[in-house]
Amino acid sequence: QVHLVESGGGLVQAGGSLRLSCAAPRMTFSIITMGWYRQAPGKQRELVAHITRGGSTLYADSVKGRFTISGDNAKNTVYLQMNSLKPEDTAVYYCNAHAVVFGITGDHWGQGTQVTVSS
Repeated sequence: QVHLVESGGGLVQAGGSLRLSCAAPRMTFSIITMGWYRQAPGKQRELVAHITRGGSTLYADSVKGRFTISGDNAKNTVYLQMNSLKPEDTAVYYCNAHAVVFGITGDHWGQGTQVTVSS
């Protein structure tokens, strides 16, 4: 199991910014991608953005141009800078690590952090 430590999140007004971070401090695995998903009430969990060890990124269309994901391989940490936040960005944000652990490839999740954007 990959232990993921999330921080950031909170309440912000529309147009504001927040930064999320996620660390995977125990290096007993090989990370393929790390990133963030989100789940709003009554909706399915959806990809927000992820980044590979090589720095390639993928973003949901709804956040392109507003959110930026970056990573620090030495610290096994990823950051999600969220700018120009909208009320529709309100959700629980979950850190995800797609990794190989003892030869098994799978998804590992953080506990989630609430992001609330007020109008």
